[in-house]
Amino acid sequence: MSIQEFINPPRFEDYRETFKDFYKMSRRDDGVLLVEAHTEGGPIQLSVENHRSLGQMLKTVGSDPENEIMILTGSGDEFMMDSDPDGFRLEEEDLEYWAYEYAFKDGRTNVSALVNEIEVPTIGILNGSGFHPEIVLMCDLTLMAGDATLFDLHYDIGSVPADGIHNAFQELLGVKRAAYALLTGEAITADKALEYGMVNEVLPRDELIPRAHAIADHIMTQPRTTRRLTTQIVRRPWKQRIVNDLDLGFGTQMFGHLAKRKGMHGQDHIANTVDYVREGRRNNFDK
Repeated sequence: MSIQEFINPPRFEDYRETFKDFYKMSRRDDGVLLVEAHTEGGPIQLSVENHRSLGQMLKTVGSDPENEIMILTGSGDEFMMDSDPDGFRLEEEDLEYWAYEYAFKDGRTNVSALVNEIEVPTIGILNGSGFHPEIVLMCDLTLMAGDATLFDLHYDIGSVPADGIHNAFQELLGVKRAAYALLTGEAITADKALEYGMVNEVLPRDELIPRAHAIADHIMTQPRTTRRLTTQIVRRPWKQRIVNDLDLGFGTQMFGHLAKRKGMHGQDHIANTVDYVREGRRNNFDK
C-alpha cells in the first residue's frame, strides 16, 4: 500500500450546498448532472460574484469523478438579460484591480474551464434570450428555446466584444457573420441559430430539459472511457480556438476599459441596450 492516500474528490452533497445561491444542482443515479444557473430562483443577473462562481463551479464539477454528463442551463423565461443593480460596484470602486481579477482572470477561467476542466460530455441549454450565451454554445451539444434570442451586447455598451462570446461566434458563424453580429449586436433568433449551426435543436422551453436527458440516455449507452475520450475528440476545435484567441481577446477588451477608465457591465449600460431584443428587432439602430 502506498505511503500516501488519495485526497478525496469533492462530494456532490457538499458542493450542491456551496453553490446553491448560484446554481440549482440535481444528479441522477447514473451521474447525469443538471446545473441550472439562477439569481434568486429566476434568470441570471450578471455580477462580479456570479461571474466568478461559474469557473469555480465548473472546476468543482470537473473534479468529481461521479459526474458522467453535465447539462447546463439557466432559469426562468430568460437566460441573462439584466445585471445585478449593485453587481459591479466592486469594479467601479477599484477598476484597476477588478479589471484583472473579475474580467481577465475570472473570464478566461470561465471559458477555459468549460472546455478543459470538464472531462465528460456537456449539453448546454439556452432556455431564453440572453447575452453571454457562449457558456452554452461552447458545450458539446446545445439546445435552444424556440422563442429565445442570443446576441452580444458589448459593442453597444462601449466595450470591445472579445471576452469569450467572440470565440463562440467566430467558431460557429464564420468570419463575416461573426463580424456582423459583434459590430451590430445582431439579435439571432432560434431559427437563425439553427440555420447557422450555432445550436443542434430548437424546442419549446418545457421540452428542453427532458430532451437533454433523452440525449444523455443515449450517450450513456457506451462505456465510460469511450464517452470521455470521444469528448476530447469533439472538443478539439474549441481547445484550439481558446488557445489561439481567448487571452488576446480578453487582454484587448481590458485595455479598452482601462484606457477609458470605465467598467463593463453596469446596470445603467445594459438596461437600455437590450430593449431591441425584447422588442423583437434585429439590432439597436434599425427601427
